[in-house]
Amino acid sequence: MSPLKTSMTNDPPRTSPGRAAVLFAAASGGAVLVGCIVAAGHAVPAALWARNAGAWIVGALLATVLARTTTQRAARVILPLAAAAMAATLLSGGLSGVHRWIGFGPVRLNAAELLLPMTLVAWTCAAERRRPLWLAAPVIAIILALQPDASQAVALAGAVIAVLLAHPLPPSFRFMAAVIPVAAAVMAVFRPDPLQPVPEVEGIIGLALETSPALALLAVLTLAGAVLSPLAAAGASRAAAMGLTVYLALSALAPCLGAFPVPLVGMGVSPILGAWCGIGLLVGLGRSSGHERHGGEPSNVSASSG
Repeated sequence: MSPLKTSMTNDPPRTSPGRAAVLFAAASGGAVLVGCIVAAGHAVPAALWARNAGAWIVGALLATVLARTTTQRAARVILPLAAAAMAATLLSGGLSGVHRWIGFGPVRLNAAELLLPMTLVAWTCAAERRRPLWLAAPVIAIILALQPDASQAVALAGAVIAVLLAHPLPPSFRFMAAVIPVAAAVMAVFRPDPLQPVPEVEGIIGLALETSPALALLAVLTLAGAVLSPLAAAGASRAAAMGLTVYLALSALAPCLGAFPVPLVGMGVSPILGAWCGIGLLVGLGRSSGHERHGGEPSNVSASSG
């Protein structure tokens, strides 16, 4: 066998990180569309469901920018910025003693739903190398317990555990990195949440079922597809893909256990923008790490044929 064939045969199979973005676009687009149809059918103001559609487009554009420009160094900047933005929620007026939002003019965004997907992907790099920035996750977990936001605290803790298990890290580091997020999630679950559910936000699946069982099934299937889509990029960054998938899954399951927003399908732009940014960063880091592995070195083909 020639050197060229040998080198090509020995190349490990690669998974295109961009495949995750394509799958997420299809599934999340379907979920958002179903939510808009259900909301319109139940007399929800057009400004609300149209905002979801607009957020999907804006999110896709943001994800494209992140996928094309992200580097490992740029991703690390996200961690302190996200922690600072989360801390800023505690300084806001809040609603009935609950502090989960940051304001951008007339729009209020749920900080955790907006920032956590991106933060978790960036945090994977810091945890893998045990850089001091891994402390961002415990800090954010404490803030979530203080807000309180049980669904996001549990989703963060689950995602942190998934990332830590996906890496061959020392047990002592795994314990240090996971203990505070888990404790904060337990604290958040047992803190009272005085906010009342809104049908088109927390109860959108029930409204879909009232409209049509087929529409409700489509909502669940498209949401599940969006949740699982990061796994298509596992070849690029298995730990980050696992962490993002677990976060999305726990966020999607939370409404089954309490009055928590249904991501993508329910009315709310934060989870749409946040999930898109998480996917974009995942794809960008996958491509960046691939370039770093092969940059400056001759490819197998050129080396064997030269």
